[in-house]
Amino acid sequence: MRILLTGASGQLGREMQRALAGEDVIPANRPDYELTDPALSAKIAATHPDLVIHAAGFSDVDGCEQDPETAFQVNAQATSRVAEGAVRAGARLVYISTDYVFDGKKGEPYTEGDPVGPLNVYGCSKLMGEQEALKTCPRAIIVRTSWLYGVHGKNFVKTILSLAVTQPEVRVVEDQRGSPTYARHLAQVVAGLIRSDVTGVIHAGGEGECSRYEFAKAILQEAGLQCRVVPISTAESGRLAVRPSYSVLSTALLRQHRLSLLPWRTGLQRFVADTTALHSSAIRDR
Repeated sequence: MRILLTGASGQLGREMQRALAGEDVIPANRPDYELTDPALSAKIAATHPDLVIHAAGFSDVDGCEQDPETAFQVNAQATSRVAEGAVRAGARLVYISTDYVFDGKKGEPYTEGDPVGPLNVYGCSKLMGEQEALKTCPRAIIVRTSWLYGVHGKNFVKTILSLAVTQPEVRVVEDQRGSPTYARHLAQVVAGLIRSDVTGVIHAGGEGECSRYEFAKAILQEAGLQCRVVPISTAESGRLAVRPSYSVLSTALLRQHRLSLLPWRTGLQRFVADTTALHSSAIRDR
């Protein structure tokens, strides 16, 4: 299968390349594939893919709040171009979206059919991206995930680990709950979805739930680091963008297709093991 992958150098994109190692993957990275390029759809069509996985985007939540114009250009308008390119090539489309399309007021895991109501620019722009993808490619797969982290790129887990070795304590919000998702495991699930007959929106996140505070404590425990974790409220955190207080995703539909991610704590353990192995390999190669 010939697969064009946007965001191929990113945290999920690199894991997608690993998960699709047996396929003909075309990494669509900048500068050759600029998301704001009006000719993007033509460039995608010219590669003649069988499948397009759109994993690129503007994922800095506070950054989106500061620059909404760019957020909508990258997460919404560019998704329309990617979808158009897929249609012109006769290819299927997979779009990676977010739990931040929800407002967090439900208090129990969100299903694919629950009403959306994003609280911030990032969530609004990603939701518009979903709508553009489905409008252009009605049989597209929209994969919503949550609290994504991985070996590559910047993420919450790496931030906590970095802070823990430079200061005696870290302050983490305790009134936001979600499902941490290891990018390597998500990539494996996406690889399974593209070989299925799934269409439309589907949720894929680590099983179970925790608060950011509980997640931070688990990160330090699994890494064997001694650092005090201080619980604070979202209001005390001073972040620019509003986050949903509860954005856990129900993965019941995913399980119906005989696909699932591991419990979030197991995913974290695998991350620590994989990170250690990667660092050991890098040292040996010096």
